Amino acid sequence: MPQASLLDLLPQLVSGPPHPQALGFALESVEEDVVTLRCPYREDLIGDPESRVLAGGVVTTLLDHTCGMAVWVKLDQYMPIATLDLRIDYMRAAEPGLDLLARARCYKLTRSIAFVRAWAYDRTRKDPVAAAQSAFMLQSDGGRKPGANRNAGGAL
Repeated sequence: MPQASLLDLLPQLVSGPPHPQALGFALESVEEDVVTLRCPYREDLIGDPESRVLAGGVVTTLLDHTCGMAVWVKLDQYMPIATLDLRIDYMRAAEPGLDLLARARCYKLTRSIAFVRAWAYDRTRKDPVAAAQSAFMLQSDGGRKPGANRNAGGAL
């Protein structure tokens, strides 16, 4: 189980950044090294007005974000990370009117890469909407301080 300091920070990491905040993501649970996030079903997130199914991009974003949270839980600390690879297998449409949940577990860490598996579901984990396999680069800032990539003269 992650230390209290990381657990205190996780809700902010889940819903603080603008994109997940706009989508309404919330931390559902952290159980050992498994992270679960929730995305509420909302009218503005519908991808197809006829079927009223959530947009595929919402599913992708939720899975990617949940995978990143699982990396930090496995590391038991915050550090800059970046998605290197994200493969998603869509198995069925999410049910209209239901919140979408995603569970992720980082199953392997190397010095520079984290490997994660995740599932998105609505009613039950036994009937997933999608499954994801991802890889994240650790210390993606290369040790640089914030703003170090900016040119002092302003020209790129």
